[in-house]
Amino acid sequence: EVPKKIEGHSSSLQALGTFILWFGWYGFNAGSIHQVSTANHANIASLAAVSTTLGAASGCVTALGVSALLSLRRTGDVNWNLSDGLNGCLAGLVGITGGCGVFEPWASVLVGSIAALLYLSSSELLVKLRIDDAVDAIPVHLFGGLWGVIAVGFFASPRRLIDIYGHATHPGWFYSFTNGGSDASLLAANLVGLLFILAWVFFTMTPFFLMLSFCGWFR
Repeated sequence: EVPKKIEGHSSSLQALGTFILWFGWYGFNAGSIHQVSTANHANIASLAAVSTTLGAASGCVTALGVSALLSLRRTGDVNWNLSDGLNGCLAGLVGITGGCGVFEPWASVLVGSIAALLYLSSSELLVKLRIDDAVDAIPVHLFGGLWGVIAVGFFASPRRLIDIYGHATHPGWFYSFTNGGSDASLLAANLVGLLFILAWVFFTMTPFFLMLSFCGWFR
């Protein structure tokens, strides 16, 4: 059993690490505009910062709340799991990154919340499959990242696309219905992109991991 003092110290370090990552994410998302020399650039950067905040916060609250409800159902007692909340925050950050400049604020909340739910469900799936992932990197980064790319195809706002790219020929799928049709071009393109990313990673990294396993260095 981990002594309470050590356990509390570990939780504090985990929380500090999460907030450091969260802070750095603003430089990554909002900073991707590269400049704020015009009002339009400033608006895009500020939207990215708002999306980053909402995605992380909603992911944290959703993961923490759902985790507590699950513990109540399973044990009869409510257990507020800080680790789930912090990883839900990171999942929200990962999920929001792909579309931080094209999401409306309400969509950012929804994307972050769904990313947290995917984190919780995929984390439990790995345990059932007996796959060792001590820091939940796969649920946070793989599943959160997959959802983030797909979410752009659903929630990319025409108004925000015009701000960045100057046109909104193919908006998010949900927005296309307002034009009297169903345009899933952006969603389809992102799904194809995901397939290429997965294939590239598989064929480039599998030999590397096989070599590590053969040499006994995989752990």
